[in-house]
Amino acid sequence: MDFKKVSELLTPALWLMGGLLMLATLANAAPNPNFHIYIAYGQSNMAGNGDIVPAEDQDKYSEKFLMLASHNANASQRSGKTNQSIKTGEWYTAIPPMFHPFENLSPADYFGRAMVDSLPGVTVGIIPVAIGAVSIRAFDKDQYESYFKGDGKDIMSWGWPKDYDNNPPGRILELAKKAKEVGVIKGFIFHQGESDGTDDNWRKTVYKTYKDIIDALDLDENEVPFVAGELLQEGNNCCSSKNGGIAQLKNNFKKFGLASSKGLQGNGKDPYHFGRAGVIELGKRYCSEMLTLIDKTIDPDAPPVNLVDPSQSTVPDEPPEEYGPYTDPIEIPGKVQAENYNKGGANVAYYDLNKGNEGGKLRKDDVDIYQPNMGIVVGYNQKGEWLKYTVNVAADGDYEISANVAGENGTGSLMLYMDDQPIGTEMANTGNGFDAFEVVNGGKATLKAGEHELKIEITNDWIDIDYVEFKAVSSQQPLGFKDVRLDVTEAESSFNLFDLQGKHVATFKAAGMDDAVRMVKDGIRGVRQGVYLVRAAGSVGIKQKVVVYEK
Repeated sequence: MDFKKVSELLTPALWLMGGLLMLATLANAAPNPNFHIYIAYGQSNMAGNGDIVPAEDQDKYSEKFLMLASHNANASQRSGKTNQSIKTGEWYTAIPPMFHPFENLSPADYFGRAMVDSLPGVTVGIIPVAIGAVSIRAFDKDQYESYFKGDGKDIMSWGWPKDYDNNPPGRILELAKKAKEVGVIKGFIFHQGESDGTDDNWRKTVYKTYKDIIDALDLDENEVPFVAGELLQEGNNCCSSKNGGIAQLKNNFKKFGLASSKGLQGNGKDPYHFGRAGVIELGKRYCSEMLTLIDKTIDPDAPPVNLVDPSQSTVPDEPPEEYGPYTDPIEIPGKVQAENYNKGGANVAYYDLNKGNEGGKLRKDDVDIYQPNMGIVVGYNQKGEWLKYTVNVAADGDYEISANVAGENGTGSLMLYMDDQPIGTEMANTGNGFDAFEVVNGGKATLKAGEHELKIEITNDWIDIDYVEFKAVSSQQPLGFKDVRLDVTEAESSFNLFDLQGKHVATFKAAGMDDAVRMVKDGIRGVRQGVYLVRAAGSVGIKQKVVVYEK
């Protein structure tokens, strides 16, 4: 037998067979047109603030509703009783909470369920990326870094952005590229605005966050709608006046829908968040809007979506946390955010009398962390409880101590310890209510430079704590300038401030020269320590010399 001849005859056949196999492989790998994927982003209402009822929200789920995990989380970390670990970039059945381990029910949960019910034959997927309290700048690829270093610095300390490697727009794009390999990006659902004014600049930034993703994915914005949700407008609410600005987003997008919040009730705890019923209904309203904007054609020849393997490996449970700072040692001077107590667990990093996190925010320890407004606080504090923090004091010196706290009857109080030694004075709430946070004075302390352990101990029931702050006391002494009064009348109300080179520094209002001097000495925003001249507006000559101290 002439093997060379046989080989020559087989070669075209083998190439043909190989080509057919390759085409079959490519066909199997092609995006499934019946797999509709939606990007869900925004702040706390999107992230999930509705109460989870496990029997309704976690035990009852559809295999046709999936989520593309945006972060790693062990089963022990997640709210409710999901018993489901998740790993970034893997598909899972969509069981709340989707956005962060300690979040709750999101409109995206019932948006997805409603879409599945409305479109038999379609599998729905969600890309969930949202962070409570953030500005829209957190989702702008050109602004997120400067935002988290500036206005959003406190939010960075909460740890939520870390779920997205501190880059929310980057995580959205990373997951969307992966999702586009297996399905079709059908639209965006969005809920944000409580932290911003919904003016023209905000609307342009919202559109940019969408357009950046659309362009990077090479999608057509004429085919990928954007549905925004209104802010809470019933009862005690913070932001219903902003809904007009949200509605004007229709002028920025090619395909736009608005999910109304009319008639939806809040949670009864704060003016920002919808209650469970409102979250569910808002999700359904997102669905109703989206259905009017998308192509609902079903491909009868497309195979079923089968991305979730029941035996899929899960994220292994992490070993117990070692004692140490929650993020990095907290810098002094500066604010010690109460929720950033050390890692290490009960009776090591904290002591709490009640089991479980009553507020359900941020961490799954027994410390009660909640969100009364746009910030995170530690609440339900009882006498005898304590929290520990690793701090780094910048320099030897004296420091003024204060705390931002709330409570009723003025009875709740706390005391500070540095390396187990008491510092400052006992600080009590002002008694104006648990929603009325006010800064109270805690005296002074002399601290040594370097790393130390700070402890906050609760000395009386009940007090809620936002932060404790340390400010360096200036060592500069008064320069001894004598006040000089020249033809000044108490009727004058406008004053100008000049430095000793004659440069105009500020203009401000005061009830006479004495009041003006007091205001400058107390500190005018943007004015640094130094010696200045105060001059009554419209008068001639120096009116008074003033020494200003940094606070």
